[in-house]
Amino acid sequence: MLASIFAASLLATTVQAPAQSFEAWVEGFWPTARAAGISRDTYVRAFQGVSPDPEVIESATYQPEYKRPVGEYVDRVVSDKRLQTGGEMLLQHQRLLDAIENKYGVDRHIVVAIWGVETSYGDNLGEHYVIQALATLAYRGVKAKFARQQLIEALKVLQRGDVSRQYMAGSWAGAMGHTQFIPTTYQAYAVDFDGDGRRNIWQSLPDALGSTAAYLKVSGWRPGHTWGYEVTVPSNMNPNNYSAKNLKSLATWEKMGVRRVSGAPFPRPGDKAALYAPEGKNGPIFLTLHNFRVILRYNNASSYALSVGHLADRLMGYGTFAKSWPTDENHLSLEQRKELQTRLLHAGYLDGEVDGVIGPATLGAVKAYQRQKGLNVDGFPSLTLLKMLRAET
Repeated sequence: MLASIFAASLLATTVQAPAQSFEAWVEGFWPTARAAGISRDTYVRAFQGVSPDPEVIESATYQPEYKRPVGEYVDRVVSDKRLQTGGEMLLQHQRLLDAIENKYGVDRHIVVAIWGVETSYGDNLGEHYVIQALATLAYRGVKAKFARQQLIEALKVLQRGDVSRQYMAGSWAGAMGHTQFIPTTYQAYAVDFDGDGRRNIWQSLPDALGSTAAYLKVSGWRPGHTWGYEVTVPSNMNPNNYSAKNLKSLATWEKMGVRRVSGAPFPRPGDKAALYAPEGKNGPIFLTLHNFRVILRYNNASSYALSVGHLADRLMGYGTFAKSWPTDENHLSLEQRKELQTRLLHAGYLDGEVDGVIGPATLGAVKAYQRQKGLNVDGFPSLTLLKMLRAET
C-alpha cells in the first residue's frame, strides 16, 4: 500500500475535463518517455489498445462519507481469516522466509503481515493495468506530476522484461505486486531474490517478499527489536506527551509512570519511544519504537503501522490488545458492527457477508434504512441506529 502515501492528496484533487484526446496525450508524452530511455517499441506495446480507465478517476476522486475509526480499521485488518491464512503462509513458505530473514534481518512475521495487509497474501494484486492507471491519472490531471513520474518508471519495468504486460496489474494509484510497491520504490529497492534475472514482484513470491524485507532493511529496520508496546499511563498524563515527535527513552517514560500492560520491564530502557493513543485515553495506548517508524516508511499512516505490527504479533502467538477499543455513538465494537449487519440483513436492507467490516454494501444498507425511516441519510453506522434496529425485532 505504498501508493496510499499519496492517496489523501489524490482524493482532494479537482478533476477537470482534458483539453485533448487521450491518443493525443499519449503521443505528446512520447518525447518525455524517449528522453528517459524508453524505446519506441516498448512505448507502442505498452499503450496498445489502452484507453482512460473510468474506475481510476472514480477511485481517485471518491471521498467516503464515513470516516473509519482506527479501532475499526485495525479490527478489519487483523481479522480471523487473515490470521488463519497468515499462519498457513508462515508454514508453507518457511524455507523462503528463513532465507529472507537470514539475509535482511527483518522478522518474517512483519514481512508476512505486510503481505497480508496489502493484498491478502496475494489474493488481490489489483485489477488495473498499471500503465493504464497511471496514464489515466496523468491525462486527467489528477496528481499529474506524481503519475507522470511513476508512469516512466513503470515503462522501464516493462522494457527491462521483469514482467510481461498481461501480468502488470496493480491498484488504481499504480501500486504493484504482492506487497504493492509504487514504480519509483520498485526501481530503487526491489530485488531479484530467486536469481532468475528479473525482479518479478507479481509472479515470484521470493522477489516480492525479498523486496519488502530489503526495503525495510534500507529504511533502518533493527533486527530483534519490536515495533512497540501496549501500555498503561497515569490518569494525570500531560496531553502534550501524546505526540509522534515527543520521543523519550523508555526509562524516562517508566519514571513518568508508563508501564507495559503485561507488567514486564522494558528490555532496552534506552530505546526512544513515542506515546500513541489512536482512539484517545479510553482506548489502547502504545509506546511506539524505531521499527514502528520504519513501517511508516512503507506507508505513512499510523493506523497502517499499528495494524501491521499487531498482525505480526498475533501471528507470533501473542493475544489481542489488553484494552478494548472505545464504544460510543460514533464507535461501534466489532460485535456491535456484526450485529448491525445481521439486523440489516434480516430486515432486507443488506445482501452480503456479516463480517463487521463497514464497507460500501453496509453503508448502502444504512442509507436505505435511514431513507425508509425518514431519518437524515448520512450513512453513518451509529449506536442510535443499532438501537432502533433492536427495537424493531
